[in-house]
Amino acid sequence: MYTVKQVAKIAGVTTRTLHYYDSVGLLKPCQVGKNGYRYYNDEQLMRLQQILLFRELDMPLEQIRSILDQPNFDILSALENHKEKLEQKAHHIKRLIMTVENTQEFLKGNKKMNKEQLFDVFNDKQQADYEKEALQEYNPEIVKASNEKWKRYTTSEKQRIGEEGNSIYQDIVKAMPKGASSSEVQACIVRWHKHMEYFWTPNDRQLLAIAEGYSTDPRFKANFDKVHPNLAEFMLKAVKVYVEGRQSGK
Repeated sequence: MYTVKQVAKIAGVTTRTLHYYDSVGLLKPCQVGKNGYRYYNDEQLMRLQQILLFRELDMPLEQIRSILDQPNFDILSALENHKEKLEQKAHHIKRLIMTVENTQEFLKGNKKMNKEQLFDVFNDKQQADYEKEALQEYNPEIVKASNEKWKRYTTSEKQRIGEEGNSIYQDIVKAMPKGASSSEVQACIVRWHKHMEYFWTPNDRQLLAIAEGYSTDPRFKANFDKVHPNLAEFMLKAVKVYVEGRQSGK
């Protein structure tokens, strides 16, 4: 059994944090003494570790509580998922550091960089996040299958997939002046549709839902705006043309 102070020292959190977690039902003590002292056991310590790992991934406390309280919650599966996401985060941080170093050399005149290279690290990471988060609108089995498929890719394969997605969006931007129904843009949308198969195989309705999410979800739109201020809306127009063409048999 551990007191609040002991748990705070072990986990590196404050006693105030533990009191708050108790008040919101996130981490209840296993026992409260007659003196009002809270006591925790090893089970609560494992739950606290899960809470802190989810917080490292910027997950809201209410969502964490909902996940941990699920009857079928499996700590080993959760740890594997944490590992994957933290590895992705570590890889992204390494690439951010590399981008900073390359930009320093560029500003010193020791290295050449084009505009796309200055922002590649921001664009390729978001690609995987977009497709995986879009799945939340659909069957949990689809989400599970997609996550398992993503886990099977190596780090280099994940990087290549991200870079491929970034290239598609850059090519769409270049072709935007020709219009959403142009052969150049539609060729890019075919590539985009093919790119989705790295994650899952959406039907036409789901393709439209993904494209709509790019412009209606503030997070997605903010990142698309970094590539081009009109890209999200243009993507929706282009995908509508693409889907209509598929359904008419053109």
